[in-house]
Amino acid sequence: MAHDGHSQKLSQRQLIAEIVPASTTSPDWNGFKFAQVSGGEITAAVEKVYAGGDQSPSVLCAPFEIGDITITAHMDDSILEDLQNDGGQGVAVKLAGMRKGVGRMYYNLSVYMLDCDIQAIGTDRIYNGALLVGITEPEGDASSGAPATFSLTFAIQNVTSGLLTS
Repeated sequence: MAHDGHSQKLSQRQLIAEIVPASTTSPDWNGFKFAQVSGGEITAAVEKVYAGGDQSPSVLCAPFEIGDITITAHMDDSILEDLQNDGGQGVAVKLAGMRKGVGRMYYNLSVYMLDCDIQAIGTDRIYNGALLVGITEPEGDASSGAPATFSLTFAIQNVTSGLLTS
């Protein structure tokens, strides 16, 4: 991507996520791209201490916490082909394999930034050892043409970035 000295803004479609199992007992998503990423806010609960007579407080530092991350993707009809052809490695089968693993399966989750040609330009955030804490199943509505989606929610322990060089 050529850089002409002007910064280019990212659209929401230029952020995607992938997951890789952190153990052999978790289903492998084989490079599946999740179209939506939300959460991951970083906050620290601090204490404000007022010494006698002070107009403003001293702020005591505290450790930070990272909020849960939810990744969402669209269901598609390749699931049916996978089920019919090889016993199933499609999205539906992966979700079925994960249901009993909620609260027990760990994944490494990466959030990628893409350029305007939808090519990866960097790994923005890397969450190693993310614990699967929720699955939101696809919903149906016979009167709707909106895409069916499913979501996976992960509790986060730490975050690093592939953008930092040192």
